[in-house]
Amino acid sequence: MMNAEEHRRSLMACRGRRPSVLFLVLIVLAAPASTCPGEAASQPAGPKPHPIQPPSVAQIDGALRRGTRFLLARQNKDGSWGSARRTKNLNIYAPVPGAHHAFRVAVTSLCVSALIEAGGEDQRVARAVDRGEAYLIKELPNVRRAAPRALYNVWAHAYGVRALVRMYHRRPGERQRRDDIRRLIARQIDFLKRYESINGGWGYYDFRCKTKRPTSISTSFVTATVLIALHEAAGAGVKAPRELTDRAVKSLLLQQNPDFTYQYCEFFRFYPARLICRSPGSLGRSQACNLALRLWGDGRITDAVLKTWLDRLFARNGWLSMGRKKPVPHESWCQVAGYFFYYGHFYAGGCIEGLSREERPHFQDHLGRILLDLQETDGSWWDYPMYDYHQAWGTAFAMMALKRCARK
Repeated sequence: MMNAEEHRRSLMACRGRRPSVLFLVLIVLAAPASTCPGEAASQPAGPKPHPIQPPSVAQIDGALRRGTRFLLARQNKDGSWGSARRTKNLNIYAPVPGAHHAFRVAVTSLCVSALIEAGGEDQRVARAVDRGEAYLIKELPNVRRAAPRALYNVWAHAYGVRALVRMYHRRPGERQRRDDIRRLIARQIDFLKRYESINGGWGYYDFRCKTKRPTSISTSFVTATVLIALHEAAGAGVKAPRELTDRAVKSLLLQQNPDFTYQYCEFFRFYPARLICRSPGSLGRSQACNLALRLWGDGRITDAVLKTWLDRLFARNGWLSMGRKKPVPHESWCQVAGYFFYYGHFYAGGCIEGLSREERPHFQDHLGRILLDLQETDGSWWDYPMYDYHQAWGTAFAMMALKRCARK
């Protein structure tokens, strides 16, 4: 099993030989000058994707049906998705039982969200959602930090909030149920306050002091994930404390480069030329980070920024795809990990939603084409082998992204 120290070293080491000092100097000199938070920033034109055959409505609907059937077939008896049953020679550090509880709750939250959004009106889907909701209502209040150094629970709280928001809107006429769900959302926000990094934002490891208030290094995409969930919670009438979100936004801005790439974590701001922090390494993060900052009022994240990074994602999709299904975290080019793939495309769907209806079709077609071509024969999508969670989360991410590719 891969221990936490080995995982930490994998984040810090580039694949292959260490670049020469001269090479690093040239990269730094070539990098654009930094931009202070609040200062106007221009987004240079990026690469454009090649023309593709736009997917049809029937293709998208068919893929969603196959994905739905997969999720229905893989739901556990207790209403959850995922388990610790599948292993490989190198497994993600997961102190038991807390880590797997957090993984299962987070993945179940994603699957419930996907079925509510994209599963259709079939009664089998409704029953599966009911069972998943019952599991979340029971288990979300019990998710905790797995170990002093492992804060996987942050993922469960963030995606739990997203699922609860969808549960809240699912049956608008049931006032008592909606009140109960709002209280659950507020409790998850309290957990996020408890597990916030001392520097603001959130990370999923605390390699430093392992204190009650985590000394975790704030990680750009984790912070973005939480901020997007908190924005949705506000839409359901449950607002996070302003000082909490202000600190998270500040942390994310500290990790932003002038070209709207984002460093992997706050520590890497001292090493901005590392390949994982440059545009190929940021392809799976920039979508979520740009979306989070835009939702929280950053006027510099313009439509032009969203469109440039969507086009870059589609034109340079091979950078992410080379890491897809590789079993070792960060083993691919530019230290890309497989689990960035569907995560990045899911939040690309959110960026597309932020554009006007007239501007969406080009991006919907490209995102849809990528996802349709990668669906497995069993109806699932997956990008990184992780116990028995990966097919469920990959399918949920892909379904929610593909739903956003349907023309309305």
